[in-house]
Amino acid sequence: MGCLIVLFVLLLPRTIMVVLWLFSSYLSTAFGTWVWPLIGFFVLPTTTLAYAVAQNRYGGVRGVGLVLVILGALVDLGALGGGGRGAGKRWTGDR
Repeated sequence: MGCLIVLFVLLLPRTIMVVLWLFSSYLSTAFGTWVWPLIGFFVLPTTTLAYAVAQNRYGGVRGVGLVLVILGALVDLGALGGGGRGAGKRWTGDR
């Protein structure tokens, strides 16, 4: 069950980015170029989406927009490094 949750967390933001890229100009309005969303797609997709929302809806990374970007970064960092603690316990035999 845990693997399904991890798979969902990793794929959902990327799926949303692809849908936004195909059917709207939401990302290009926020970034003005295709380079940053492409890098964000592979590295920090939730932060990239949060930045796009902050730019398009809240007028920039101030106030609520800043909180959104920080939350997006925390979600991305949690998804990237969340399994390290449990893996260490399995392999060292500490139970």
